[in-house]
Amino acid sequence: MSKTEILVTGFGGQGVILLAYIIGKTASLWEGKHATMIQSFGPEARGSACSAEVLVSDKRVGFPYLKEADVLVALSQEGYEQHEAQLRPEGILIYEDALVKPKPPQKNMKYFPISSTRIAEELGRKMVQNMVVLGFFTAVTGAIRPESAREAIRKSVPKGTEELNLKAFDQGFNYAERHQTVQKI
Repeated sequence: MSKTEILVTGFGGQGVILLAYIIGKTASLWEGKHATMIQSFGPEARGSACSAEVLVSDKRVGFPYLKEADVLVALSQEGYEQHEAQLRPEGILIYEDALVKPKPPQKNMKYFPISSTRIAEELGRKMVQNMVVLGFFTAVTGAIRPESAREAIRKSVPKGTEELNLKAFDQGFNYAERHQTVQKI
């Protein structure tokens, strides 16, 4: 059975929940897999810690909670520090390089920094940082296909923002191809 456990963390206002939701939606609706998502956030909407766990599997997911993350996406230092112990020793860390300073990688971990905030700001809307990260995640992990993710974005973002969100996704995807050795999980 192929199962991927993904933990996305950051702070409210970064689009952490939507990012995780689109990963699960992509896998379940466009790739024929099973997916679950559990989200957690503080009582304040923006600025407080939040996270989401996504499990993607070829078979039904019987237990929807993460045991050990194959991929940790950290968009804030607080989120990274709170959840880095949940990343398995051979896991993948994707992190916002202006906001997160991770510990030195363990022997078999793979670290992938991205300047997602800067890229989103260059697109004119910091709010699309999550779609930049989604594109980067898609390229780095191979956990979902880019054409499936693009379709999920079209169906998930507010009407009228589809083009900007797709452009942000493409910027993140292309950044990974230009700056990283792409890994497949």
